[in-house]
Amino acid sequence: MATWVDIKKVRESVSIEQILEYYGLDEKFIRKGDQLIGPCPIHKGTNKSQFHVSLSKNAFRCFGDCTSDPRLHSGGGNALSFVVAMEDIAEPDDPNQYKAARKAALLIQEWFGLTSERTTRVHQHAVVHEAPTAPSPSPQPQAMPVATEKEAPQVNVPLKFHLKNLDLNHPYLKERGFTQDTLEYFGVGYHLGKGIMSGRIAIPILNVDGQLVAYVGRWPGSQHPDGEGKYRNPLGYHKSLELFNLHRAKACAREHGLVIVEGFFDVMRLFQYGVCHAVALMGSTLSEAQEQLIVDAVGPGGRVTLGLDGDHSGQACTQDALVRLSQRVFVRAVKLGEHVQPDDLQEDEVRALFG
Repeated sequence: MATWVDIKKVRESVSIEQILEYYGLDEKFIRKGDQLIGPCPIHKGTNKSQFHVSLSKNAFRCFGDCTSDPRLHSGGGNALSFVVAMEDIAEPDDPNQYKAARKAALLIQEWFGLTSERTTRVHQHAVVHEAPTAPSPSPQPQAMPVATEKEAPQVNVPLKFHLKNLDLNHPYLKERGFTQDTLEYFGVGYHLGKGIMSGRIAIPILNVDGQLVAYVGRWPGSQHPDGEGKYRNPLGYHKSLELFNLHRAKACAREHGLVIVEGFFDVMRLFQYGVCHAVALMGSTLSEAQEQLIVDAVGPGGRVTLGLDGDHSGQACTQDALVRLSQRVFVRAVKLGEHVQPDDLQEDEVRALFG
């Protein structure tokens, strides 16, 4: 069955910086003004000034081997082109790369929990408002027709197992300053066993009802293995459907509201300093499902505090969340420094900003 995707909406909704973050590549680049500069992740280059990302243009260019890559124009492109190259999406009979771009857009749509309007709805809306003599609108080139059958909604199926014997004393966790009580409370530890979490910090993800739906693995260090991301998500898990720690935070959300941050360790740091009503998007994109979870948790007229990272993608998400949530609840944003995230804050700073 074909799946609906609006390529233009995907391209406009997700920045290339967010794509780099998804792949766990954000730490490999140096920021210079509007530019991110570093080795090329596409052809696994080692030259640290070879790959340039323009944040304002939302585009990238490699000045190395990618210049001869037929999937890229002069070694560069937009976020869709980057995903096409990273996922090695090949369409030999697609000279304009439209099929490849559509496949990339479908992946991004799933990764970030985006939704697209169907062309039939767009056309119905247009017919109502057009003059009687006006020609029927041409289909937008970015929108692909789909089968009329209703697709099954995405769900995270509860797991039938729990990881055992996680090491709470791993040096990485101690270096980050987490106490034994905090680690036990969140069930976070280093996994010594087999499976996709092996050799990583295993972070249990529970849905709003407290059911375990996934483990996410964080590489215990700043330099993760080549070809792998900082975080490892299991196949079939849709992070856009969940908010980390919501099953706990909802107990006091009606009274204290919710604090929205990006990462798991941000939530754990705030908890350790007395803020029990923080939840994480697990990235820098607010999906529609997460928006509804937030509104349901705080209730009509509830309060939300945005404490997203101070970098470009964090602030872009802040602006998007302010617009969307302010129509439904009271919302305010805490402005952090450009290179600051909640996990970096000291106890007095946490209490002043989020207490």
